[in-house]
Amino acid sequence: MSAEHMTVTVSGRQRPTSSLLLDASAVMLTLGAAAACWLIALPRMRGMDMGVETTLGSFSFFVVAWVSMMAAMMLPGALPAVLRNARQRQRVGAVPLFTASYVGIWTLVGLLVYAFYQPHSTTVAGLLTIAVGLYELTPLKTGCRRQCRTDHSGLGFGVYCVGSSGGLMVLFLAVGAMSIAWMCVVAVIVLAQKLLPPRAAVDVPVALAIIGLGIAILVAPSSMPGLMPSM
Repeated sequence: MSAEHMTVTVSGRQRPTSSLLLDASAVMLTLGAAAACWLIALPRMRGMDMGVETTLGSFSFFVVAWVSMMAAMMLPGALPAVLRNARQRQRVGAVPLFTASYVGIWTLVGLLVYAFYQPHSTTVAGLLTIAVGLYELTPLKTGCRRQCRTDHSGLGFGVYCVGSSGGLMVLFLAVGAMSIAWMCVVAVIVLAQKLLPPRAAVDVPVALAIIGLGIAILVAPSSMPGLMPSM
């Protein structure tokens, strides 16, 4: 019996071995790329974190750092979308095309970040953090997050992902654009929001916690670890 016609029972359903191999290849390619990008991003960020006074470095340095950061943070949460796309096209070659176009959208966002980002005050950081918390409660955020769970091309998925996770990236830039600790925190939230459907019982407390963080930054910035460079 050929591999295409062999079947394996998964969760009570018969699935062709070729389909399982496709899924396994898509998972390995996506998570492997994410892991490689973590290995690229972390050394570049090390020693760059100055809290609100962080600079982005040269354009070439920033592009490499940003693309690797976005791929490391965003690709794990994109795995369900990658699998859907690969299954529709029935080929492993769809995976790099989808992920490249997806990360390409975040690369365009990075160009805007480089054009407009400036080291800033703790007041700006606090206000931006509060704004992010409020955005987490908006219908736009919820709508984009729901769209991330439906079928799109890599470009379309990237656009909705920016709508869903863009606020969290503003938080990241506000409190420490080269902070490894904040990169990990935001990556965990992004992953959870990509894998789980919107639920007010979870999402509202998260939004309120972000708003509370913003208020704390405004009221007592010196109490926030890593927010300001040590003298």
